Amino acid sequence: MKSPKLLLALAVLGLAATGSAWADRGHVHFGVSIGAWAPGPWYGPPRVYYPPAYYPPVYPYPYYPPVVVTPPSPPVYVEQAPTAAVPQSNVWYFCPEAKAYYPYVKECASGWQQVAPQPPAGQ
Repeated sequence: MKSPKLLLALAVLGLAATGSAWADRGHVHFGVSIGAWAPGPWYGPPRVYYPPAYYPPVYPYPYYPPVVVTPPSPPVYVEQAPTAAVPQSNVWYFCPEAKAYYPYVKECASGWQQVAPQPPAGQ
């Protein structure tokens, strides 16, 4: 029975001593402590690694075809062959029925007569 009374007396004495230590302070202080934790040595069975239950899909990189740049082909010029000059005919066509020359008359029922060309009378 003596032991609990002694412990209680020591606790009251300790609290009274700490009260006088904080007597000059009129406010409460809070502090932050920073610590580090590291696991101790492991003396049990070896730890077992379990892979995750689901692996997210791995998408391949997209395929980009190589860029091919070709210079434009030079323009192609097709040179036309010179047209052969149509030889002038040394013949006029006369229609005796219409008394006129071709191309002033397009058709002649009696047939065309070939006539040697002649310059106009006034020249």
